[in-house]
Amino acid sequence: MPRLSEVIAALETLWPAERAESWDAVGTVAGDPDQEVTRVLFAVDPVQEIVDEAVKLGADLLVTHHPLYLRGTTTVAATHFKGRVVHTLIKNDIALHVAHTNADTADPGVSDALAGALDLRVTGPLVPDPTDPEGRRGLGRLCALDRPLTVREFAARAAERLPATAQGIRVAGDPEAPVRTVAVSGGSGDSLFDHVRAAGVDAFLTADLRHHPVSEARAHSPLALLDAAHWATEWPWCELAASQLDEISDRHGWDLRVHVSKTVTDPWTAHAASATSNPLGAPN
Repeated sequence: MPRLSEVIAALETLWPAERAESWDAVGTVAGDPDQEVTRVLFAVDPVQEIVDEAVKLGADLLVTHHPLYLRGTTTVAATHFKGRVVHTLIKNDIALHVAHTNADTADPGVSDALAGALDLRVTGPLVPDPTDPEGRRGLGRLCALDRPLTVREFAARAAERLPATAQGIRVAGDPEAPVRTVAVSGGSGDSLFDHVRAAGVDAFLTADLRHHPVSEARAHSPLALLDAAHWATEWPWCELAASQLDEISDRHGWDLRVHVSKTVTDPWTAHAASATSNPLGAPN
């Protein structure tokens, strides 16, 4: 069985910490470098529900996309929910490793997994990494469909193929407009509108779209916007990352057991649609 330090070294080849944004908090949060690793769990969020799942599974290592302490802390006391996560990890000899923005821009990365879940053909990064001479790394992905769909049909595909959430898929734009080319970005993407418009794609699928940026983007161009749940756009990366670690394990003869959490940690739990009998427009 490999030691934690060996597994982390392998993960760092996939998602080097130096490629994370300066504001990010990636890398190993908890864990003894000399402990043996036999079972690994991948998940999006390092929340108590996921840590409890790791305990029940008998995992030695939990790998998450989102950081536990993005803004730092002065305490890990169990009186706070993040402190309880740390206590549970240490008591059960479970290490925690985070790959966030360094996984977003990786090749393959978070947006490659999102494109794969939607059956899109990746043609390149939306925002290329200038340090990559091959031009494959970067934020977001530009994609093509094998056959044209309407915006409505593409939204239905996304709703069917991404993990189910209370939000589903919101659409801004003409539902009957044709879609041949798409930009995708796992996680929050409304800071990328300039890049998406410059790419000239028909639609952009991402998460956490806000009123004013969407309103302004729609005023600029007929670009269709599809807003999925943040967690749903990033969960496919867990399956991709697990398969990458499986391949590394086979190559080294580690015989790791690698799992992906299917626990939904999207914070939104219900959705009530507007009444269809209401006339269009705000009430008087």
